[in-house]
Amino acid sequence: YWRRLLSLSLSLSVCIAAEFDPYRVLGVSRSASQGEIKKAYKQLVKEWHPDKNKNPEAEDMFIKVTKSYEILSNEEKRANYDRYGQTDENQQYGQAQQSFRHFHESFYFDESFFHFPFKGSRDFADNKYLLNYNQYINEVVPDSFRRPYLIKITSDLCFSCIHIEPIWKETVQEMEILGVGIGVVDVGFERRLANHLGAHRTPSILGVVNGKITFFHYAVVREHLRQFVEDLLPQRLVEKVTDRNYLEFLNNWHEYNKPHVLLFDQVATVPLLYKLTAFAYKDYVQFGYVDQGLTETANLLKKYNINTYAPTMLAFKENADSPADIIQSKVMKKQIIDEFISNNKFLLVPRLVNQKLFDELCPVKQFHRRRKYCVLLITGEEEVFAVGKKAFLSFASGNTKEVLRFAYVNQRQQQPLCDILLKDRDGPLPQVTGKKDVVILERRNAAGKVLYKPVMGGWNGSEEDKHLLTEQLDILQKDPSVLNYDAMLPELNNELASVSMFLIQWLYAAYDYLTQIGDEILHNNWREMMPLLSLIFSALFILFGTVIIQAFSDSSEDKQSKPKAKEAAKSEDGSPGSANTSSRPPKKNFVEVTELTDITYTSNLVKLRPGHINVVLVLTDSSKNILLSKFAKEVYSFTGSLTLHFSFLNVDKHSEWMDALLEFAQDVMRIDNDEDDAGHKVDYTGYVLALNGHKKYFCLFKPVYTGEDLDSKPSEESGAAAASRSRIGPREEQQGARKPVPRARSTSTLQIHHKLDRLGLWMERLMEGTLPRYYIPAWPGLEKITANK
Repeated sequence: YWRRLLSLSLSLSVCIAAEFDPYRVLGVSRSASQGEIKKAYKQLVKEWHPDKNKNPEAEDMFIKVTKSYEILSNEEKRANYDRYGQTDENQQYGQAQQSFRHFHESFYFDESFFHFPFKGSRDFADNKYLLNYNQYINEVVPDSFRRPYLIKITSDLCFSCIHIEPIWKETVQEMEILGVGIGVVDVGFERRLANHLGAHRTPSILGVVNGKITFFHYAVVREHLRQFVEDLLPQRLVEKVTDRNYLEFLNNWHEYNKPHVLLFDQVATVPLLYKLTAFAYKDYVQFGYVDQGLTETANLLKKYNINTYAPTMLAFKENADSPADIIQSKVMKKQIIDEFISNNKFLLVPRLVNQKLFDELCPVKQFHRRRKYCVLLITGEEEVFAVGKKAFLSFASGNTKEVLRFAYVNQRQQQPLCDILLKDRDGPLPQVTGKKDVVILERRNAAGKVLYKPVMGGWNGSEEDKHLLTEQLDILQKDPSVLNYDAMLPELNNELASVSMFLIQWLYAAYDYLTQIGDEILHNNWREMMPLLSLIFSALFILFGTVIIQAFSDSSEDKQSKPKAKEAAKSEDGSPGSANTSSRPPKKNFVEVTELTDITYTSNLVKLRPGHINVVLVLTDSSKNILLSKFAKEVYSFTGSLTLHFSFLNVDKHSEWMDALLEFAQDVMRIDNDEDDAGHKVDYTGYVLALNGHKKYFCLFKPVYTGEDLDSKPSEESGAAAASRSRIGPREEQQGARKPVPRARSTSTLQIHHKLDRLGLWMERLMEGTLPRYYIPAWPGLEKITANK
């Protein structure tokens, strides 16, 4: 009997080897080298990759190619195949030939013997869904807040896992098209992840939504798995809309600060694809569903002229009478819906309620891309400002240029932001007239730096205001330099993080958890219930702990309010104090400037590391204090870069070095050379050099006197004197700016002070790499031509 069984197993092994020949799959001979095998594998992978090859057999062929290379690239597996015809699927038969005892063990413990074609309990197609612990924590859990995940727990020694494979494969194909995430955990390799998930038997199927784990307890049928995925989603994602409530649904855009999307279809239940879309975009859009088969929706279909022969999707923004966008298709695919929702994520004029919305609506300017300007209305919630907001919305609806984004902000809720943007306004605007401010701004970096310009005269929605704003926007398109103010904006207050909103969100979350407790108790043992119970008690503890802490913090703030008021009164009387800045500066709160001398010349220029640039300010003994203070202010926003260094050069000591260096920039220095020929020595004061020591080139900044009055920019007054290695901080500059400036100041001092007015724009061009470069054969030696003084 055993001999017949042994011969049967060996014949089956030979049949399998004949069906799957890795040499024939890769198209190489049995004597092929590793280089030939690798070359053939790369060509076949490119040819049969499922994403590029639409042939129905591409996926199976891709798997065979990968499996063949896995065998032939490993010398041990290749030798076993050449000797016994073994692959991973029939490896036990070679062992059976050597040892009857080994065959006897594999007969009873390897379930692949009973299920042809001997592929084991895990389908090879599952390999692309395999998860490890780090992937689950870093990728699956964060992504589960945007889409649900369906995860299968399996192992190689699982008899029952084979029976659910066909149903699992069909479900995966359906769910993946709808946008559901898929995962497979092999207990034999990822025991840590299986324990973390609470999966203690195989096979198991579980779902993950919002970081919460839910086990599937019913018969593995395709319909049950589909219903399980649908039950994972939170309640109230999609609201049923009829003739009775459609106006209430569409007109609450002001309360939610979101657009609304309506789907019209003839099925009684909301399609799963639409629920998944609502879950993915729940932070941006409110979703509603209209059943076309109900008599209660007849007026709604007539009002918006809906074609009942195909599903229709309408997007509404501030106007409930007319949809902002419409799409109709007999087959609503995920790609079509995602593109439609992405194009209608924001209102025409949304309210800035947090920093996340500000970042998405008004993105930071990216180099080599088109600029984005944000037109911001600073207003209030009082009824007197309603007319101005309505007129601003009307103005925004008529200006649909991609380069412009419109928004408004509640001044009381975002007071720190408004204080900075309105500090340069010409006098306060009376609230009784309903006149508020409009600011045009452009974000320059993620740290909060913006260029902006308040629109003169304020805004109340009159035709004159619209004409003035249109004129300013037209000028901005032609000349971006009209944004002549710069500031560091603080992070916006999160208006959605109030105590009431916090309690409402937790109540909704608690309701979703409690609705599943009954099911968990009925089907789970207590060991599997521990993650859910731990999560519920942790949520309750955090909820009550937050309320108690806030209660104590409110009382402590009331006690400290009086001392703070006294301190504020003292500062108003003129007592010294530090300036209050709500901006977010770079990592350094000072600008480190090193003097370029014959000692520091080699390390700061000649042997400067590749990719690093030394920005050098040229000054004299008389202009040192004034120019260093102005230089620190202009380059302060660039101190976060690790490749920039800042120095200054005293031209009274090293004028010959400047003459030798600028011989290689004759085109730029032509005018100055003409003046030099006329008997006037070139004044290098205020020049700035960007020196790349490794590539031997420099960029040149020549001072431009703008003629601006000192009173317009009091913060630009000179600060403390810098030593040979100076640290000039923004606090010192502000304290220096508070000192009264004498009226009798010479014209030469004014000109020196304003020589660096355009340095900030020049630095931006330096970072973009758009400045002209002047290459030199070698750096002139500073110690050889330094004049003794």
